[in-house]
Amino acid sequence: MVAMENRSLNLLDEALSLEQRMEPWPLRGKLLLIEDCVETSGSFVLHHLVKRILSPNSSNIVIFLAFSRPFSHYDRILRKLGCNLVAQRDNSRFFFLDMLMLQCPDGNEEKTSEGGFADLYGKIQKIINALPENHRNHVTIMIDDVSLMEVAAYGSSDHVLDFLHYCHTLTSDVGCSLVILNHEDIYSSMERPVFIMQMEYLADILIKTQPLATGLAADVHGQLTVLNTGICSGNGNLKNKISNLQFMVKENSVEYFYPGSRS
Repeated sequence: MVAMENRSLNLLDEALSLEQRMEPWPLRGKLLLIEDCVETSGSFVLHHLVKRILSPNSSNIVIFLAFSRPFSHYDRILRKLGCNLVAQRDNSRFFFLDMLMLQCPDGNEEKTSEGGFADLYGKIQKIINALPENHRNHVTIMIDDVSLMEVAAYGSSDHVLDFLHYCHTLTSDVGCSLVILNHEDIYSSMERPVFIMQMEYLADILIKTQPLATGLAADVHGQLTVLNTGICSGNGNLKNKISNLQFMVKENSVEYFYPGSRS
């Protein structure tokens, strides 16, 4: 019974091919895009990945771009999950960039204006370049969330797209990972911006959180679809894997299970 319970808690890791200890890190050099909605926030996936990436037996590093919440918010949640972000920050494994007050140049200013995306990308490069060379491909860049980047850019999708493309080049040039959270339903009444469609096209892994099609349930908070296109088969070819899960967010954890396994 205990083994089955532990297995259910690791279904997301299985969908992401993280259930086995592999070298290199399975997400290395990949773009992972999380899309959620108001009814079912995907933030818990982001928190799960932070904890997983910063596990004690790894040498992985996180550069976290927080457009949504202050450091205290993430630290409080990750402590409940058993991960101390203050300690990780002090050990130079967690670099937190507070973007809440970021103001990027508008159309009447130069792109290189201080405080803009160019300056932000320069900070990311500086952090990576300061690491030992054999640790630079152990970096994961996380963005929470990309919809607020457009607000910081005064609605300029081009500036956001340029920045995301610069970050994406680090996946191939250095071997970094890129994890992006986006609130998809804010574009439901308007044309979706180009940078979202571009990131969906480039994503090696796409995770969507949605409410249950059958409505609310006491012991099921939503459903999760994971499209993993970056799995390497035995003959070296890439294959796709689609996983459909349901989840329940608890105080100190998230439980995952297959549809229909609960009444």
